[in-house]
Amino acid sequence: MRMTGMLASVLDVEEALLALGAGADLIDCKDPSRGALGDLPAATIAAIVAAVGGRRPVSATIGDLPTRADALVPAIRRVGETGVDFVKIGVLRLDALAAVLPAVSVTAIDYRLIAVLFADRGVDLSVIPALAASGFVGVMLDTADKSGADLLDHLPLPLAADFVRAAHGHGLLAGLAGSLGRARIPALLGIEADYLGFRGALCGGRRTARLSAAALREIRALVLGGEYRLGVSNAA
Repeated sequence: MRMTGMLASVLDVEEALLALGAGADLIDCKDPSRGALGDLPAATIAAIVAAVGGRRPVSATIGDLPTRADALVPAIRRVGETGVDFVKIGVLRLDALAAVLPAVSVTAIDYRLIAVLFADRGVDLSVIPALAASGFVGVMLDTADKSGADLLDHLPLPLAADFVRAAHGHGLLAGLAGSLGRARIPALLGIEADYLGFRGALCGGRRTARLSAAALREIRALVLGGEYRLGVSNAA
């Protein structure tokens, strides 16, 4: 059985160390005040990478950018040069993806790319083979609108499971995020994604608030199936 890890989105070094201490499996650099995939300054990302010190992988978003090569490629390189393990690229327009993949795939030589698709913008599993062929190492489902509805309000659980199976079938890491709360965790664990991603649930429900140590421990315990073990990763 594939075990599922916990992705914790963090704003700065202080939050990164808090998430690390609570046992998060993947530290994700993001500024929630700047959109669904709001980007952090490169210097802040580099500082988080240095503070984590290889104890967990670190990812970072490039920002909510248009699906154009001239916007995405420089941002990928800016974030990739900070030393993160994964660069996350939001795909706001699926219809524009094919046109940008040739240029983006060149950056996959230097950086490990994860595409983020948005369930509230439509899910098309046929893009997964194209992402794999273009050198991406992973794909996530998230939500662009953070005003209330969560991932499973926009697609049924069986479709989320199909997404995870399709990603794994093409050798990609698979992640699920999108305003996920504690009540969604048991069902989502059953479809064996590599990571479940959280921000708002780690901040007492308001994603722009600071991370809460208590909330981190609670969500981590639920991802572990009820057993909290400080600093122990169960990511595949």
